[in-house]
Amino acid sequence: MEANYMAKKLVVISLDAMGASDLTEANLDQLPNIASVVAHGTHVKEVRGIYPTLTYPSHTSIITGTYPKRHGIVNNTKIQPNRLSPDWFWYRKDVKATPLYDVAKQHGMTTAAFLWPVTAKAKIDYNMAEIFPNRIWTNQVLVSMRASSARWLLAMNQKYGHLRQGIKQPYLDDLVTASAIDTILKHQPDLTLIHLVDMDSMRHAHGVQSDEAHAALKRHDLRVGQIIQATKDAHVYDDTAFVLLGDHFQIDVSKMIRLNRIFADRGWLTAHSDGLIEPDWHVLAKSADGSTYIYSDGTIASDTIKAAIADVEGIETIHGQDDIAASGTDLQAALMVEAKAGYYFIDAGAGDVVEPVDPASIGQIDRYRAVHGFSPDKPDYATTIVYAGPGIKQGATVASANLVDEGPTFGKILGLTYPVPTDGQATDDIFE
Repeated sequence: MEANYMAKKLVVISLDAMGASDLTEANLDQLPNIASVVAHGTHVKEVRGIYPTLTYPSHTSIITGTYPKRHGIVNNTKIQPNRLSPDWFWYRKDVKATPLYDVAKQHGMTTAAFLWPVTAKAKIDYNMAEIFPNRIWTNQVLVSMRASSARWLLAMNQKYGHLRQGIKQPYLDDLVTASAIDTILKHQPDLTLIHLVDMDSMRHAHGVQSDEAHAALKRHDLRVGQIIQATKDAHVYDDTAFVLLGDHFQIDVSKMIRLNRIFADRGWLTAHSDGLIEPDWHVLAKSADGSTYIYSDGTIASDTIKAAIADVEGIETIHGQDDIAASGTDLQAALMVEAKAGYYFIDAGAGDVVEPVDPASIGQIDRYRAVHGFSPDKPDYATTIVYAGPGIKQGATVASANLVDEGPTFGKILGLTYPVPTDGQATDDIFE
């Protein structure tokens, strides 16, 4: 089938923290709606993520088809070591590559996004931006309205705000799903991006294979079914392609590493008892959870920094700038440090260098039972994606692809082309 025409509409549902092992045959028996999408589409079983495997860099790589060193979203949060709650990369203006939703708009398509990361103040027709207040003088309603499609978001909150309990899960995903269904029914966007975080939250709090995580995946299955039914009710199902994807997986952890304590002891930065760090640092570790960037102002040689941390418990690999460039991550970093499975990094400059995570502290800042951000090459750590709809093979599988291939594949489904070549390539094997 030669096709400019694949589908007239595309609905992308990101199930945050879904791994390849979540969609085994045994698991699909418990997930009837997701199983139906798999049966009627093509399942790319293993997707190699980007480095670091964090939500904001990953979603930006998905929608731009580029690695972080090109699109600029190299972490979830910005380098603000003197802030207890640093700013996240919330805003579209921080993205240096072209997202597919911009391409769609340029071609006259209508767009919708529901908590899709790094879309605050984007030119999206129906935009529920993912953002939260981290300044004492503002609140959730105000920051959301300023970052989103205000009038439409107000209507969604008036209708479905009763479903929300702040940003707690599963309630937030219930609000997102209800709003997405309402928007599909009333406006039939050409490109719809939906980000659901229930399972990611449960894995952080309870562990990768916890009962709570499995229950969240079953809730996601119900949400997927409801969203697909909305396209049927809106009479656009036959013209709609669906994508179910994970952005990364997670790994269980039990110990945290504070490299900034080492740098403080050497006088390379100044840390306070609460862990916050003065901005006049010479060397700084900026956590990506399963990995950490190390930045330097050039005062301390990289070899000296590397020697200072080489024997720290829990470190698997220390990458230099050649490795950093090859992996597509932040070219401004002097080093990138990978943790062993079971360990993760935190930014605090005070406390023991390595400390077991107290189970009673789970839910407090930087305290988790599972995290991501590791190298995408960690064993059994791949994510996954399923495509279904017009022009896509039914009941087929593809062994593997890269996360950066997803945006170009979305573009091909809609007959769209990015303005400049991407790092990824469309996964042509999914098409009839």
